[in-house]
Amino acid sequence: MADISNEKLELSTEILIKEARNRNIQVDILDAGDNFIRLKKGDKVEYIKQATKTSLDSYIAPLIMENKLVTKIILEENGFNVPKGITIKSKEEAETHWKDFCTKGVVIKPKNTNFGIGITILLDNYSKEQYIKGVESALEHDNTVLIEEYVPGKEYRFLVLGDEVAGILHRIPANVEGDGIHTIEELVEEKNKNPIRGEGHLTPFEKINLGKVEIDFLASQGRTVKDIPKEGETVYLRENSNISTGGESIDFTDDIIQDYKDIAVGTTKAVGAKICGVDMIIQDIYAKPNANNHSIIELNFNPAIYIHDLPYVGKNRYVEKKLLDLLGF
Repeated sequence: MADISNEKLELSTEILIKEARNRNIQVDILDAGDNFIRLKKGDKVEYIKQATKTSLDSYIAPLIMENKLVTKIILEENGFNVPKGITIKSKEEAETHWKDFCTKGVVIKPKNTNFGIGITILLDNYSKEQYIKGVESALEHDNTVLIEEYVPGKEYRFLVLGDEVAGILHRIPANVEGDGIHTIEELVEEKNKNPIRGEGHLTPFEKINLGKVEIDFLASQGRTVKDIPKEGETVYLRENSNISTGGESIDFTDDIIQDYKDIAVGTTKAVGAKICGVDMIIQDIYAKPNANNHSIIELNFNPAIYIHDLPYVGKNRYVEKKLLDLLGF
């Protein structure tokens, strides 16, 4: 029996349903709160959760991608560039490796994480106290933590569907642009009034919060929410660029050379996935990839599709069409 609750569906699911109905596919919303739907056409039936959890991927593939350590091992074994680093299980163990990382940028993250939760990025002249604080934050979310060298360059999200890259985005951390009049707090409030921003992945972009992470990041720049940025000055509120934490997106699907697209598809095949969000750092998107100019940061199961249809800058990639093609509808 179809779900008849008043709960709203996530935007990715809504987009998929709209295209399914355009193709005269029967759509049953089984559980709106869980974004669980069923598609039927003739004798073909597919159960789909959150738009990209489908029968195409085996149970083990998402478990591999969820575990950043296992993902990293598999990718390295298959010849893909990954950041150098270690795994630790305690603050004390992290302290013994302080000298290995104190002269270089570092990324500290839980072994299992998503949406940038528990991740700390430290670049120049950071203290041992900041390093240990980052480890403690990551340990709050997992009992195993990865400490990796920071890889310079820009981060891009590749959406891989089967043997193809359906879309590529560069994501920008949550930010405000100064006008020389209003405080950071007021600028955030004004930016959040835009109807494209909401909560719970129901809109193209999420509202920007001014919580502990944002306040601490501002403090690291010597700022507070009461500061008034200069006109035209961009103030970043977080280190991570996730859309789920207020970030924005620029479409780069047509700009990045095929070599990097091939790498993204290859990493997905290495873990046995059909649908995957590949996060890659690239120094120069027009330069041929080599052992030093790019790195795979993460592989993500259940990637959002709406971010490729509704970028902050760029065109709609209609990735739901390719997803339904891949499903055989």
